[in-house]
Order: sequence, then C-alpha cells, then structure tokens
Amino acid sequence: MDSGRTALVKEQIQDAEEAVAELRAALERAGIRLPSLGLDAVTCATEPPRPLVELGRCTVETARRLAAALPEEGGR
Repeated sequence: MDSGRTALVKEQIQDAEEAVAELRAALERAGIRLPSLGLDAVTCATEPPRPLVELGRCTVETARRLAAALPEEGGR
C-alpha cells in the first residue's frame, strides 16, 4: 500500500474512532452506557476499509433508556 493510501486509511479509521468517542460521550450525558460500543474490526480490515460502529448488546433497561433519550416521532 502506498503512503498516500496508508494516510487515507489512517484518516478513515481515526474519523470512525472520533465518531465512537462522540457517541459514547453523548450517551454518557444521557446516562446510557453501551459496554460493547466500538469499531467493528472486520470492517476496518476490508479493502477498502469501511469502518462500522458496533453498538453491541445491552440490557432491556438500557434499551428503554436509549429509546427515551431519542426525540419523539416528528421531533427531527
């Protein structure tokens, strides 16, 4: 992989990591913790990389808190 391509891949991964951090912080402000929140390693390793955010599993209580934190229908 050439250096320009390597830099692009690093930028894509870094951008995805920043998105995960932003989401984690927003969820924490709402009192919600998703323990498995992170990047899906398989999608970062594909060619070309297309990083996906893995939300993971959560308890029923956490799912309800997450639903309550989202705007009502028509709110956006």
